[in-house]
Amino acid sequence: MDWLSTIGGATGSLVLTLFAFLLVLSVVVFIHEYGHYWVGRRCGIGVTAFSIGFGPELVGWTDRNGTRWKISAIPLGGYVKFVGDMNAASVPDAQGVQQMPPEQRAISFPHQNVAKRAATVAAGPLANFILAIAIFAGFNYFSGKMVLEPVIERVIPGSAAEAAGFQPHDVIRSIDGARIETFADMQMIVSSSSGEALNFEVERGGEAVNLTAIPKIEERDTPFGKQKIGLLGVQAPQDRSAIKRISYSPWGALKAGAVDTWNQVDRTINFVRRLVLGRESIDQLSGPVGIARIAGTAYELGGIYSLVNLIGFMSVSIGLINLFPIPLLDGGHLLFYAIEAIRGRPLSEKAQEIGFRIGFAFVAMLMLLATWSDLTRSFG
Repeated sequence: MDWLSTIGGATGSLVLTLFAFLLVLSVVVFIHEYGHYWVGRRCGIGVTAFSIGFGPELVGWTDRNGTRWKISAIPLGGYVKFVGDMNAASVPDAQGVQQMPPEQRAISFPHQNVAKRAATVAAGPLANFILAIAIFAGFNYFSGKMVLEPVIERVIPGSAAEAAGFQPHDVIRSIDGARIETFADMQMIVSSSSGEALNFEVERGGEAVNLTAIPKIEERDTPFGKQKIGLLGVQAPQDRSAIKRISYSPWGALKAGAVDTWNQVDRTINFVRRLVLGRESIDQLSGPVGIARIAGTAYELGGIYSLVNLIGFMSVSIGLINLFPIPLLDGGHLLFYAIEAIRGRPLSEKAQEIGFRIGFAFVAMLMLLATWSDLTRSFG
């Protein structure tokens, strides 16, 4: 009956992965959409629907303001539909607005000035960043951080570090001008900079030494699947005396949470830059399947604690991606509003429609590529 145990174990793992995935994505999406909703309502805009998920409604209720709050069948995002929106993508329904009675037109989204529309759209990503800062700040305050000093104990033969002239006991002080305080700081920069020349300032025997190294790219098996990362080729100190625990005051934890959030933003922007320049492979993208796998693994390794931490990282990613100037995403809407503010009038309906179609095609293509990458990593 071993096959029954195998099936049972596989089923349990699948259920766990789905639970973790839905929890992470639902929290991140809810906060994002609630940011739109909260600011929109305070700008006097009416809301017809607030949905977690797309497609047919599974369960829902209507509040006293006429907003339909619902959970829908396809749990891959969500939306807030304002009065005057044609669809869930917030495409304006200009013709429909013109046919509305004056009192309804006054609370429609397209009727608002540029500042109110821009504030409402920007509030979604901003809410994601606030959530991430709050989560990271909470971990910093209650748990502190265990960190390793940026000291090199050993240089791996044949590595990029050996070629650059690193030596044991070197202390890394900065990389490309960015201050390095922990070994993890160095790893974060190096891992996302394979094939690029990095300028290191190290302390050696009390003197500053400048070195240039080009991290080598290697594919590593991780708990989250195969990942390509840049490696310098140095070993961290093994002595426990090199481990420090950093404790934070409430204000210090908040500042550190903001720094953690910015580091994640900077790393994501760097990845996109390298992707555009052809220095990063498209197969490093993660779609729904990859995110589900990461969420399930995180829960297995660290329970709810790890899932909350993952929510913080996912919140940064969702917030930042939505700010990209691609029609259909929040950044695309903000781009249209910026053009409107400069021109003194909005783009034509035809131009906006073409933009939204291009944006939809681009997002759909990106989703397909990411999903294909997920499946390749999982079964390839």
